[in-house]
Amino acid sequence: MKTTCNVCCHHCRLEEGQTGACGARRNEKGRVTASNYGKLTALALDPIEKKPLARFYPGSRILSVGSFGCSLRCPFCQNYEIAAAREETSDTEYYTPQELCDLALDLRDRGNIGIAFTYNEPLVGWEFVRDTAELFHRFGMKTVLVSNGMASQEILQEILPHIDAMNIDLKGFTQEFYREFVGGDLEMVKDFIRTAADGCHIEITKLIIPDKNDAEEEMRQTAEWIASLRGGNGRSIPLHVSRYFPRYKWTAPATPVKTVYRLAQTAREILDYVYTGNC
Repeated sequence: MKTTCNVCCHHCRLEEGQTGACGARRNEKGRVTASNYGKLTALALDPIEKKPLARFYPGSRILSVGSFGCSLRCPFCQNYEIAAAREETSDTEYYTPQELCDLALDLRDRGNIGIAFTYNEPLVGWEFVRDTAELFHRFGMKTVLVSNGMASQEILQEILPHIDAMNIDLKGFTQEFYREFVGGDLEMVKDFIRTAADGCHIEITKLIIPDKNDAEEEMRQTAEWIASLRGGNGRSIPLHVSRYFPRYKWTAPATPVKTVYRLAQTAREILDYVYTGNC
């Protein structure tokens, strides 16, 4: 009997034992569960600015964890080795939420403030995010989510009470870009950002890809939409304008630095905090 996954816009209808398009959710006895629960492919103590978060506890460090799987199929993916991986091809190490919490507590003397779910798309395994973040809050530590934002409101409501800050990728600002280039849904991402902006600290990243999302008018529209959030008080939401480099299946030359600076300046005409990355 088929069961529908409710996490993202794909709404995969899965037969018993079948795994969804994300590579991380499977139908187990009529219930769709995360096959990557607690299975980590990456673990590091990173500067908070690397998430990137510029205005959330700057100068601190955060225990950063990743698993495998992703709800998008970006041809330029920077972490494709784990994002596009499947359970049988991933080199993982299992951690319980309590084990991660104990590790994070031990790292406080090195500047650690909590945990960041990052590297792959964390919300394909949202149950682990929820359980772990809830436990971290009990110990007074901070929780960060780095996400592509392609998740349903139902899933967002499950995790939002347990997340202190997010960096969300707004990869483009046209439905065509999302549907044809990265395999997603712009409106779902916008709804996710809109709700998250009212529930926690958020910062937004836009990776600039030549001839795909580098038009000045698109940046202006993106910045105006961000400013409209929080009832028209979204000017203070930080935007990271980041430089693309060839990676995975996309071999176009890197974005010219001057393009990143030019688009960042366009955004600064509308937003209070605009940062450039990878330049």
